[in-house]
Amino acid sequence: MCGIGGVLWKSQPATKKDLETIGSLIKHRGPDEHGIFLRDNLGLIHSRLSIIDLKGGRQPLCADNPNIVLIANGEIYNFKEIREQLNLRGRDTCTLSDCEVIIHAYLEFGLDFIQKIAGMFAFALWDGEKRRLLLGRDRLGIKPLYYLERDDGLFFASEIKALVPFMKAKEIHPPSLVEGLQNQFSSGRNTILSGVKRVLPGEMLIVEQGQVRSMRYWDLTRTSPIKIDYNGAEEMFSSLFETVMVQHMRADVPYGVFLSGGVDSATVLAMISRLQTNKILSFSVGYKGVEMKDELDDAQRIARLFNTEHVPIVLEANEMFSRIPHMVWSTDEFMWDYACLPTSFLAEHARNHSLKVVFTGEGGDEVFAGYGRYRKTFVECLVKKMANPKSGGFRTRGRWRNPWPRKVFGDKLAQFSKSYKTPFINAWSCTPPAWDYTKKAQYTDIVTELPEDLLVKVDRMLMAFGVEGRVPFLDHRVVEFGLSLPRSLKIRPHYGKVFLRRWAEKDIPMDHLWKKKRGFHVPIGEWLTGDFLNRLEEKLLQNKAIGNWFQRDGIRELFSAQRAKKKASREIWGLMHFAIWHNLFIEKSCSVAPSTKEDPLEFIS
Repeated sequence: MCGIGGVLWKSQPATKKDLETIGSLIKHRGPDEHGIFLRDNLGLIHSRLSIIDLKGGRQPLCADNPNIVLIANGEIYNFKEIREQLNLRGRDTCTLSDCEVIIHAYLEFGLDFIQKIAGMFAFALWDGEKRRLLLGRDRLGIKPLYYLERDDGLFFASEIKALVPFMKAKEIHPPSLVEGLQNQFSSGRNTILSGVKRVLPGEMLIVEQGQVRSMRYWDLTRTSPIKIDYNGAEEMFSSLFETVMVQHMRADVPYGVFLSGGVDSATVLAMISRLQTNKILSFSVGYKGVEMKDELDDAQRIARLFNTEHVPIVLEANEMFSRIPHMVWSTDEFMWDYACLPTSFLAEHARNHSLKVVFTGEGGDEVFAGYGRYRKTFVECLVKKMANPKSGGFRTRGRWRNPWPRKVFGDKLAQFSKSYKTPFINAWSCTPPAWDYTKKAQYTDIVTELPEDLLVKVDRMLMAFGVEGRVPFLDHRVVEFGLSLPRSLKIRPHYGKVFLRRWAEKDIPMDHLWKKKRGFHVPIGEWLTGDFLNRLEEKLLQNKAIGNWFQRDGIRELFSAQRAKKKASREIWGLMHFAIWHNLFIEKSCSVAPSTKEDPLEFIS
């Protein structure tokens, strides 16, 4: 797990200074060592978090061909299997690094090589003979990769902040800002910063002769439904998931588990315990002095069941709020998921326990249909489709509920007030007509919220502390299996994720598996009160960026509603997050990370 970046100038040489500029802003992702490559107009930089082949896996990698240079972030989980295939074809690897197989696979299979590798990754591969640069991202978007095109060159990096110094002007892309406010994230090619773009999940960009073209190498809509009963599915999944877990557990350093108290992380821990005997560190989060029930007791029960060395973390409002500026800087994107805060503390504790790798249960709900929004009756689906045919009635409401968009959004945002629906409409319209509502809804979430919210949270919060997150439910082979299951194995009245719950019964108590889903909640609504709320309102009303994009009278009404306990915390949280993000990324250079203990209101100028 690492940070990568680079420059490809059109008519001038790349310099060490170019790379140092990028490297200074991604060094948190790879604190162990740094490497650079300079040749003519190309420069590559790699910040390494060493996990596999600690001594021999330094990057940039050239292997035995000096014309091919690679920098990569992530893990190629099937690298041993690929290496065996390559050896049989006469290719010998120079290191034990999982990433080296990318080079040899490219030399052996050409552009089709990316179909051979399974893992979470973002990479840049330079072919000096063909003067070709490849920028690839894994199928689900677990690892990030951004790029910036200018008339005089191309710049790319693992995080947006590393591209900011190369922007000639820092301007906000209004539709992405609306998406960020309404959806909690923005998705697709564009980011909130005009000109900074994403390499999409399942995509490889090919840069040749000054032109950038896209190659889609994976498309989940090609997944065909299978007719299968539970017994057949159980046999198929047991073999598949064991293979996936064995490959994901490959590491030359210890690893731990984040336990949420739910089904997914418990299932991952059960598989780890089945496949190895070392005592595992596990971590969970709860909250002090709140009415909302946390998941500490459930997580502790699972930890005892599998005899982990368990670390419960109990957080209070003050320490959570003092983490906000660091969280906003780390998040990089304008993405205001409450769960980023507790995840940041989990990552910090894991690193303080000398861990570089942790497993999480992310993706289980999307892949096996765990959310209530997937369980609509035929009549409900029909009514929703009639009301919103373009998106099948799925995800038609934003996080900002009426009347707040009309009252708070300024003129520059109001003209894009419906743009937040576009990603969901586009995703839904891509699905085959024969797919049922549940499968269409799963797919829509997998290509929108999953990569740009949940996986941003996991990647950025963990990498801010030099920790790698592994998400076995999002191995593309598991995703294809889950999506292909018949609806009857996914949902029933009052329950989702039926297949996974049944499959896990041999390891996990029934009352834990079949309890009502709670989700990874954070009591922000309870904490946005009193003096902090009053000071926040004053700061936001005086803030220039807020004044440019929002209506101050509407903001006053919003805060009045929160004081009257009318649930305006999401809207207020989004405004605060935007003001702090704007301060760090637009008004300043984002070159210095805030500490983990700051007054967030001091970052609203």
